[in-house]
Amino acid sequence: MQDEKFDAIVVGAGPAGVAAAITMARAGLQVVILEKGEKPGSKNVMGGILYRHNLEEVVGEAWKEAPIERPMIEEQRWFMTDQAALRLLGHKNFRHREHPNSWSVLRARFDPWFASKAEEAGAFVINETVVENLVVKDGKVVGVATGREGDLFADVVIVCEGIGLGKRLLEKAGLKKPIRANQAAIAVKEIMALDPAKIEERFNCEPGEGCAVECFGASTMGRAGFMFIYTNQDTLSVGGGVLVSDYNGGVVRARDVGRVDHGVFSPNELMEHFKTHPAIKPLLEGAETVEYVAKMIPEAGYKSMPKLFGDGYLVCGDAAMMANPVHREGSNLAMASGRMAGETVIQAKELGDFSERTLSRYKGRVDNSFIGKDMRKYNDAVPLLEQNPEMLGKYPELLDRALDEFFRVDGVSKWEKQSRILKMFAKEGGVKMAWNTAKAAWTMK
Repeated sequence: MQDEKFDAIVVGAGPAGVAAAITMARAGLQVVILEKGEKPGSKNVMGGILYRHNLEEVVGEAWKEAPIERPMIEEQRWFMTDQAALRLLGHKNFRHREHPNSWSVLRARFDPWFASKAEEAGAFVINETVVENLVVKDGKVVGVATGREGDLFADVVIVCEGIGLGKRLLEKAGLKKPIRANQAAIAVKEIMALDPAKIEERFNCEPGEGCAVECFGASTMGRAGFMFIYTNQDTLSVGGGVLVSDYNGGVVRARDVGRVDHGVFSPNELMEHFKTHPAIKPLLEGAETVEYVAKMIPEAGYKSMPKLFGDGYLVCGDAAMMANPVHREGSNLAMASGRMAGETVIQAKELGDFSERTLSRYKGRVDNSFIGKDMRKYNDAVPLLEQNPEMLGKYPELLDRALDEFFRVDGVSKWEKQSRILKMFAKEGGVKMAWNTAKAAWTMK
């Protein structure tokens, strides 16, 4: 295979890479996917929500065969203090029984199925193959260097390797700046086994239906980030994360994940803090952890995205820093960007031109799609929270005290209670609270 030249090499068998491969292979292009794990999904991690629209755009009606867990019928958003959970947003949508918007998934089950669709389309999937470097000749990416398969060559390389703690391909090739500690989060997740009947009882679900609970504020010790519980068939996905800069004073290494014992706090300490919260602990009672995983997630918005194209290469998904930090969306951006990259390569093949000029059409597709629009819209969301920590600490506590005052029956009139609440907000929140609340509403709406 070392002497063979492909139309496209895809690095990584996650949602972005497989979506790109399916799109190109169906058009008759010779495509190979290189996956470092022993199989697709063995190294891939995400919170656990997958969206129907983007999957359907890639595989059509075959989405009905996908090994999904539960359709998300209910979405909940909680703001938390140490002793309260304020359920500020919730939506139970029974239309999603027949027409699901999203499902919970386990990547170890979903990814092999998704990759099999690429193979059915004609792509090659090579597992247990680490891509060590991009092969660059005369300023053009012409292939990849691997330890197992040697050097492989193609007209275009699509980089879908995600982000990590070490140097990635684009950084090694000088095509991307290193990620700063406030541009990515380290997230951890436990898969916790629990009887399906107990899942449905605790989360008020009908058999087979699911609920997503996402928690902000004290759940992350007041840092920019969130924690979650997603219901699977017979397990719960429990996890979340905060910016790298909040762990260990901003210095986190691969060996530190889950066992840091100095600095601010560790990912494992964050998880235990969440699991023992009085609103969360009863939901997890009796659940047994069967898997523990961690990953890095891009969090810095549109301005952090690297150059998405160049002579002989394109970048998709997490590797392109594509993630919506406000609406926990990542898999949909990955699949959509992979499909758009595949469509761009098909056009380049028809033109016989894989230059930077032709491949730049990919960026146009991204910028004019929901990806570019949402990335720009929420570009300042994480900096806003990072620079104003009271929004996830002091403000939820004030709201908790206000609600406690208002609902308490103690012989004080509601007029007097409302007066007390307004005085409390004016004294302890003041103009800054009103301004930040308005700014947050505008930034994150």
